[in-house]
Amino acid sequence: MANINKPSGLKPVKYLNGAAWNGQATLYYRGTGDANAIYVGDPVTLGGTADANGIADVVLGTAGSAIIGAVVGVVVTQAGVSLQGTTIDLTKRSLAASTAGYLLVADDPNIIFEIQDGVVAGTALTDIGSNVNFLIAAGATTVSDSGTTTALAITGATTSNLKLMGFVQRVDNTPASQYAKLLVKINNHVYGSGTGTAVI
Repeated sequence: MANINKPSGLKPVKYLNGAAWNGQATLYYRGTGDANAIYVGDPVTLGGTADANGIADVVLGTAGSAIIGAVVGVVVTQAGVSLQGTTIDLTKRSLAASTAGYLLVADDPNIIFEIQDGVVAGTALTDIGSNVNFLIAAGATTVSDSGTTTALAITGATTSNLKLMGFVQRVDNTPASQYAKLLVKINNHVYGSGTGTAVI
């Protein structure tokens, strides 16, 4: 069965020790200086500053650079105390470009993520253990998840963003085929060191 082409960025699924991801995330600030829209599933890195309360600032990650994790939530605007009430939009899945706001980020260096394969012919079984960068892509709409996948080719560089850990074990996922869902760990992590050498 052919794999479905439906990227959703980096989705935390478990920890390196085998435990399921427990939903824990850290609150970060995103200021107006980042000219990129950020979607749930996007990789982010430290922006080098903070908000007035000292909450660290993040910006969209870039291929080959150290990142801190993936966005798992966008904090909704405070509703206020009006008796008339304003509807809170709980479908918010992105933060518009150059817009200040707060994001929840899965930033533990030991998290294993699911991501869609971006290699056109499909990542080979023998590429497990190799390193690869991600390829940033926006979500289809403001309420979509990230369109980010792995890059179009395995780089093998030790500074690449991600380390391939295997293929997602589900009946709807065919390994080593186009659009397969991969298991990856952040290789080049701000809170940890990049590890490993290429096996290709």
